[in-house]
Amino acid sequence: MFLLDFEKPIYEIEEQIENLKKMAEERGLDVKQEIEQLENKKNQILKKEFENLSIDKIIKIARHPNRPYTLDYIERIIDDFTEVHGDRHFADDKAIVAGFGYLDGQRVAIIGHQKGKNTKDNLYRNFGMANPEGYRKSQRIMKLAEKFNMPIITFVDTPGAYPGIGAEERGQSEAIAVNLYTMFKVSVPVVSIITGEGGSGGALAIAVGDRIGMLEFSIYGVISPEGCSSILWRDASHSIEAAKAMKVTAKDLYELGVIDEIIKEPIGGAHRNYDEMANRVKGFITKSLGELTKLSKKKLLAKRWEKWRKMTTQFL
Repeated sequence: MFLLDFEKPIYEIEEQIENLKKMAEERGLDVKQEIEQLENKKNQILKKEFENLSIDKIIKIARHPNRPYTLDYIERIIDDFTEVHGDRHFADDKAIVAGFGYLDGQRVAIIGHQKGKNTKDNLYRNFGMANPEGYRKSQRIMKLAEKFNMPIITFVDTPGAYPGIGAEERGQSEAIAVNLYTMFKVSVPVVSIITGEGGSGGALAIAVGDRIGMLEFSIYGVISPEGCSSILWRDASHSIEAAKAMKVTAKDLYELGVIDEIIKEPIGGAHRNYDEMANRVKGFITKSLGELTKLSKKKLLAKRWEKWRKMTTQFL
């Protein structure tokens, strides 16, 4: 089990609670009072730690390896999901999951970055860093969604697009650019959720939404804090200072108008309660689609353009 430094006291208490429950079951003891005391202590620690997190802790939680990823959300909120593979040019990119399913009976298209839960899985998923074929696979899904009038839901969680030589040779920047162009033109509602870390163009490539939600302890920026620090200070040790300057937290980006809503996480972070987090994400999606599906295609596209035009021009 992966634990952040400030999570250790919480899990130690939870371990004590489980041991008490096991002992009570084996010996027939009444330990309700002891368990209640430990639960109260745990809740106090959780409240104290998560009430006002520093930016360095938010970054650590956003990158927590136990955090729910795209397939975890699909499993909980999408029915009859059918995954689509390949870009019909080169290969199937495992860093991006894409396909179709049903959200409360409504047909939807889903695209999302997928990281791994362990080293082997991360190597298979390339740590959530997509190659050009991942973005071209996304384009396939978007165009099919438009053809069959299905809303598009995207889950964003990547350090950035893969910067390898092969990716550049196969047109990484062109694939991302075409994705952006496609998302501005596609005439169906697009709802995007930043679920962990949204890094650079690799994140933006599937995040041009009509509604953008961001999990409370996620981050989103034009470059990773470490990358920014390496460029400006020639030293990655200034990453926290860089993160503060870039304003990468959900609270900062909501105030700047970059996102539409902060999706609250269960106390202790999304990784502590997948079901509750999925329900909250689903609530944001259904509410957004309820508003967007009432718009005509012409008005939908006009509002999307206006939203992003306003967002980009305010920083020039």
